[in-house]
Amino acid sequence: MTVDVHAHFWTDDYLDKVAALGKTDTAAQRGRGAGDGAELDARLALMDRAGVGMQVLSASPQLPHGPDQAAAVSAARYVNDQYAGLAARHPGRFAAFASVPLPHVDASLAELARALDDLGMVGVAMTTTVLGEPLVDSPATELFAELDRRGTVLYLHPAGNAACTPLIAEHHGTWSIGAPVEDTISALHLITHGIPSRYPRMKILNSHLGGALPMLLQRMDNQLPWEAPETPEAPSAAARRMWFDTVGHGHPPALRCAADSFGADRLVLGTDFPYESGAVFERAVSYITTSGLAPGDADRVLSVNAEALFSWRDL
Repeated sequence: MTVDVHAHFWTDDYLDKVAALGKTDTAAQRGRGAGDGAELDARLALMDRAGVGMQVLSASPQLPHGPDQAAAVSAARYVNDQYAGLAARHPGRFAAFASVPLPHVDASLAELARALDDLGMVGVAMTTTVLGEPLVDSPATELFAELDRRGTVLYLHPAGNAACTPLIAEHHGTWSIGAPVEDTISALHLITHGIPSRYPRMKILNSHLGGALPMLLQRMDNQLPWEAPETPEAPSAAARRMWFDTVGHGHPPALRCAADSFGADRLVLGTDFPYESGAVFERAVSYITTSGLAPGDADRVLSVNAEALFSWRDL
């Protein structure tokens, strides 16, 4: 079965809740086709046309993060219940990554347990920065030990903050350039902090082919001894402990570079629905088979690798 690990679902009621938490960019998600009702029917029809059997949904980057703990918990429970209900209504078509109410650690651990144990979710979604703080410096790291104990997935998605630089935000590049830059910086932080080796059972899934990481691994390996000598292993080795979705906007050279750099066994299909929809969504799937990957690798990316990333009994 073809599994799409990078797809979004939002209702206006949920977006109202995260707007109340302080999110100022929810307009970008409204009316794009990622809701319920007729929008959901159209999504399912598009999945069928593209040959996608299942989507693993996430609310990122509109996650329930904010200083008001009660409001953050309410929003997290709301969206997790929404996703569980959607999966129950359409058996076998949808799974989901849980949302947790960061930066509130105890509440996040409680919601993580509820979502994974009671609602059957297949991992936890976080953003590459949490309320503007690097993930590896944020309270989110206090959840890593539990994710490692469970051997579950940590799905990372850009926050949409242009990597906190006006060089991107003020020059019309927040999502076109900023998002993959966020992915790249986050992967650098994970590697230099030794997160993949410290938590080897936590399955880290990065978005957008890892940003520029496939092109930078050799450079990072070469410069590690003088720039980050305390890094516990070579960046190329650390990167191959992680996973990467194939959201590359249908660009075959980018997909081949990621496959060559990480190994095709570390890639899983992603479409970024609803931002890639219609014919663009179909291309996000079909380019896996037309980009010149080695024989057999396309099947691995489209379906087989998901068996290693997720437990089928949870799906």
